Amino acid sequence: MQENMSSEKAAPTDSDTGEGVFQTPDESQLSQGTDNKSDNEVQLQADGPPDGGTGAWLALLGAWCCSFNSFGWMNSVGVFQSYYEFGPLKDYDSSTIAWIPSLEIFFLFFLGPAVGFLFDKYGPTPLILVGTFLHVFGLMMASLATEYYQFLLAQGVCSAIGLSFLYSPAIATISTWFNKKRGLAMGVMVTGSSLGGVVFPIMLDRLIQNPSTGYPWAMRIAAFLILALQIVAIFTLRPRTAPAPKKTPAGTLAAPFKEFPFVMMLLGMFILMYGIFIPVNFLALQALEQAHVSESMSLYLVAIFNGASLFGRLGSGYWSDIAGRWNVFVIAGVTSGIVELALWIPATYQSAAIGFAVTFGFLSGAFVSLLAALPASVSPLPQMGYRIGVVMLVLSLPALTMAPIGGRILQSAISVDDGWLHVKIFGGVMSLAGSAVVFYARTLYSKKFWSAF
Repeated sequence: MQENMSSEKAAPTDSDTGEGVFQTPDESQLSQGTDNKSDNEVQLQADGPPDGGTGAWLALLGAWCCSFNSFGWMNSVGVFQSYYEFGPLKDYDSSTIAWIPSLEIFFLFFLGPAVGFLFDKYGPTPLILVGTFLHVFGLMMASLATEYYQFLLAQGVCSAIGLSFLYSPAIATISTWFNKKRGLAMGVMVTGSSLGGVVFPIMLDRLIQNPSTGYPWAMRIAAFLILALQIVAIFTLRPRTAPAPKKTPAGTLAAPFKEFPFVMMLLGMFILMYGIFIPVNFLALQALEQAHVSESMSLYLVAIFNGASLFGRLGSGYWSDIAGRWNVFVIAGVTSGIVELALWIPATYQSAAIGFAVTFGFLSGAFVSLLAALPASVSPLPQMGYRIGVVMLVLSLPALTMAPIGGRILQSAISVDDGWLHVKIFGGVMSLAGSAVVFYARTLYSKKFWSAF
């Protein structure tokens, strides 16, 4: 890979570094092997990610639980938007209420560098303990809330900060255990968010509508479920590399922004974020207003999308280890943009809306599945958590602004159909443009277009 890099040389990958690592039993046997390779070559292989073993698979289980409870929970925000508008916050307009789910998404991404920086120093366990407490405590407090500021602080701030402390350490830890199978491992991990995106919306809607439970106990039951899964994560999510608390020079923190290929990757993901999540945010609303589906069907449409995304995330992870992570990421991004323009624009009736949800859910799954695999493949191991966090930080701005931008496009149109046409075109064009920029970054790292990279 290094011989194909541009003059702006990227940082060595984790497989190129072997400082401060634990040796698993398999690695110890490997270092004692007697083959024709030199001792140095054998040691480098021993220090690399084992791509399997008990520790690796247990870590993947813990990361899956974190994914279910963080991104999976975030996929249920549409349920609360509807409930708050017609329930305890009916005196507030939609844009004001939308700050609760918007802040939830924003904090998940915005705190990425800080959480990644702490991960590189102290490992995942302290962060997951803090995140579990904040997430569960925030939901418990939300179950007692009656005023807008209480909902905002409990769910939009406290619980949301906890989400970031769960997701970022999970993906960074998995990157230390897997190299050749990293794409598959990431794909398996993020199926947790897809399954959570199916379970939480349906479970919460049923519990909220049930007079014997209602909103307060719906939140408490969800919090207890999250706590149970997080206990599993606390005992299974362990790093392969030893945390090394030490003073980090300012140059290290600024390094990702001085690498032109890395900056181009960030720019491409920034643009692509709008293209991928505009349909996610507006899928249910568009189906209600344009396809004239029922409210219950619009809820199940989100579940259908997340269910299809599960297979897309798992499949893209598997194929990325064969065809290359960057290649699969770009292909999926381009195809997602084409589907938005070709299938979402004419989706003005129920069956077409369902077909788009299935197709786009499957294709867009690669974005979440490989989101961390790309920066991890071009980052040094001691800085992997921080650099993945930088990606999350860059994506926090689209996460916060995509809903207001989409709403503004709808409001400025002369008709409902005209507004949705503009939103769909915006999403498709951003997907294609973002994919093009990521592909350009890929060529800076490797000029062999047809190689698996």
